[in-house]
Amino acid sequence: MKDNIEINTKRLRLRPIKLDDAKAIFEYRSDLITNRYQGWIPKTIDEAKDFVTNRVASEMDLFNTWFQLALIEKDSNKLIGDIGIHFFDADKKQVGIGYTLDKNYQGKGYMTEALTAVINYLFIDLDKHRITASIDPDNIKSIKLIEKLGFRKEGHFKKSFLANGQWIDDLVFAILKEEWLEFKKIL
Repeated sequence: MKDNIEINTKRLRLRPIKLDDAKAIFEYRSDLITNRYQGWIPKTIDEAKDFVTNRVASEMDLFNTWFQLALIEKDSNKLIGDIGIHFFDADKKQVGIGYTLDKNYQGKGYMTEALTAVINYLFIDLDKHRITASIDPDNIKSIKLIEKLGFRKEGHFKKSFLANGQWIDDLVFAILKEEWLEFKKIL
């Protein structure tokens, strides 16, 4: 059973993804142009169902898993994106994040709002020490977003990530808990 976590912001409700979300996830994640920087683009609705049931952890904070939150717009009750949290640290102090937003909702501050709440949750409620984000160097919008949230670039790895049969570069950004707490004071 999925964790009962629910994070609310002004315009969004974030909750664990569920099988009923597969159709909506397929609709916004299958767009090859919008999602060209993603590591996973479903080709069928069955791939989206498999993602929800077999590739996403059923509990938060389990080592070596991804936990996925659905972004639900409160006004329409529509699923408009998702945020993945990668629990890769056996000591449970570091996580990675990834995010996808329906192209019809981009440029309106939704992901900034959602990530701010998730980052705060990870640092305050789960007491994480460090959060990382891995971004394709050509994904300028994502780089600007993560930098806007106080992340700093820690590395540029040449042809280090195999995506869709091609080796691509990988930028790694990170923020520490103490940096986040300082950054929030200036928001």
